Amino acid sequence: MARRNGTPRVPKPAPRPERLAAFGLGISAKSRAAAGLIAHCRILARRCKCPLGEIDIVAARRHTLIFVEVKARASLDEVAESVTEQQKRRIAAAAEVWLADNPLPAFRDIRFDAILVAPGKLPRHIPVAFETT
Repeated sequence: MARRNGTPRVPKPAPRPERLAAFGLGISAKSRAAAGLIAHCRILARRCKCPLGEIDIVAARRHTLIFVEVKARASLDEVAESVTEQQKRRIAAAAEVWLADNPLPAFRDIRFDAILVAPGKLPRHIPVAFETT
């Protein structure tokens, strides 16, 4: 099939199997994390993407808005070490974009949590996993 300008469209290569498996694991982990949060919080959004980054879950509890990063690895020890400073900056930047697009005056506090997911283990929720500067 050709593009509008007449050049042929080059098909994208198929994703590598390990990338597909990692994507599936991430989606499953985010679903497990959201299910665990529902008992404590109201889920406002999931998988919010913007040019600056992605927020896995946006939740609310009373007057607190919570941006949640979900991490899945083979073990909980590996997961705990997997959120880098660069990722924290990206999550904070994405949160600023989300807040600009979704002004919610009822919230007085904002926090950044993490939920760690490993096969065969219950998800571990870490409130205030990091702070922004």
